[in-house]
Amino acid sequence: MNHPATTSPSVTAVLPAAGIGRRMQADCPKQYLTIGHRSILEYAIDALLRHPRIQRVIVAISLEDQQFEQLTIAADPRVSFTIGGRQRAYSVLAGLQLAGDAQWVLVHDAARPCLHADDLARLLAITEHSKVGGILAAPVRDTMKRAERLGTISHTIERQDLWHALTPQLFPLALLKNCLQRALDDGVTITDEASALEYCGYHPLLVSGRLDNIKVTRPEDLTLATFYLTQSDN
Repeated sequence: MNHPATTSPSVTAVLPAAGIGRRMQADCPKQYLTIGHRSILEYAIDALLRHPRIQRVIVAISLEDQQFEQLTIAADPRVSFTIGGRQRAYSVLAGLQLAGDAQWVLVHDAARPCLHADDLARLLAITEHSKVGGILAAPVRDTMKRAERLGTISHTIERQDLWHALTPQLFPLALLKNCLQRALDDGVTITDEASALEYCGYHPLLVSGRLDNIKVTRPEDLTLATFYLTQSDN
């Protein structure tokens, strides 16, 4: 996809990749599983670097990680790494510390390889009119059930205003850093970057994204991601 020249501020991307991914039941962290000749992490990074506004990618890896530096994409001068933490929020904060004077930062899951260029462009466009930022998300289509403790149904939840949170998530650097630190200091559980802003009273935008922007979490997800990537025309 061709992107027009822009005077919009450049964006630094952060990928938290310090997790182990136990649900994948694999011999290596899920971000290093391969589709074709490339790892899932390489697909995720490449999808970002295709856009001219993403001028730098910072990957937060585990202290024990011995695979990242072996990747071909690790030699790209736009890509660097840092040591992440025991939780996603700490890994993101570690990446933000290296973001320098970037005005905007974009956080993307290391195991989400199928990001489409059109979705990324729509998300980046919100920097022209938002001071808070936003996330890619998809409206819930299925009937939603609240479970009881024993695994039976408690009741049905109205799905009209429910969305699946996806990544990337895009925020002003200073705002995200402050909100993450405040939430962590207060002992709040942070499930994604938007939840830190929500805790601090902000209301990020929801930018409708494609449902094929899946996160590889379980073995069957790898088969689906392989299908999407081999059929992709972006």
